[in-house]
Amino acid sequence: MKIGVIGSGNIGGNLGKHWSKVGHQVLFSSRHPKNLKSLVNESGKNAKAVSVADAFIANADVYLLAVPFNAIGEIAELYAGEYRDKVIIDATNPYPQRDGALAQKVIEANYNASEYTAMKFGTAKTVKAFNTIQAEHLKNDAFKTYNKLTIPFAAQDEEGRSVGKQLIEDIGFDTLYIGNLSDTNIMDPHKAIYGKALQKDELKALVDATKLS
Repeated sequence: MKIGVIGSGNIGGNLGKHWSKVGHQVLFSSRHPKNLKSLVNESGKNAKAVSVADAFIANADVYLLAVPFNAIGEIAELYAGEYRDKVIIDATNPYPQRDGALAQKVIEANYNASEYTAMKFGTAKTVKAFNTIQAEHLKNDAFKTYNKLTIPFAAQDEEGRSVGKQLIEDIGFDTLYIGNLSDTNIMDPHKAIYGKALQKDELKALVDATKLS
């Protein structure tokens, strides 16, 4: 797959390196793509650095959204013509201390953070994944053959569910499907499974217990 990484920090950078390693074509993007030279070199022949605009123009199969939460609206508005019918993997989180009033508004709203992203990227197919894992675990615990950590994810539709599952499993993590986007409150900051590094049975038990409480 061709994957556009929108936001090439700790989460986007590590994911892009992992996906490149297993043969996906990765487009790391930044406002200053020249600053991504070392990241591209670490990622190998399947990766290159481009501007955010060029990442969307490149007609990728999937876009990973790993930017500050308060940037979602601007990105969605600027590139609406390019992400139509694409899978968007939303790895963002609303942090009021960083993202300001918008994040606080979403936290207090009758919809959750992934639904906000889906509303903004209304013509895309949104998947929520990689927002609960700590960057150090994403970096160091990929490609395990035993005692795998599990990435929870949710999706709007079956295509997104299939793509999300594949891209998680491709880099050596187990998956746990949470449900549709309305079920993702449990994944948000300071909620039950946020920041947890667990194997599948443990994570499923925690999810089930939370839903029953």
